[in-house]
Amino acid sequence: MTTLQKERITLLRSHGESYASIADALGLSENTIKSYCRRNNVVVCTEHKQSVHENACANCGKPLVYTPGSKHKRFCSDKCRMQWWARHPESMRRKTIYRFICPVCGMEFVSYGNPKRNYCSRACFGLARKTARG
Repeated sequence: MTTLQKERITLLRSHGESYASIADALGLSENTIKSYCRRNNVVVCTEHKQSVHENACANCGKPLVYTPGSKHKRFCSDKCRMQWWARHPESMRRKTIYRFICPVCGMEFVSYGNPKRNYCSRACFGLARKTARG
């Protein structure tokens, strides 16, 4: 655990965040967070109970700067946004999932957002083209 992560844990916990939310924000185990807090006597301050996600980047914890009249940000940059979503794929609300069976290998596959997909991979696509030609 880095010094920056330790400082972030102390800050988030003092603002009333749960172990689980801190673990998600930092990409660490919930038990690691609990152990650190117990060993270092990090306590929850109920008077500062505010949503840290409104004031800081959900990935790295940097303070967010808001432009008046614009939508509130969740991430400080595209890089942080991509990293967070890569670590939290279960949080995506995928509404357009299509299931198909590949005509080449017979394997069932899932396509997100593309109802016209035919093959499970580029390899199967290539085999289908080869067999069609000759």
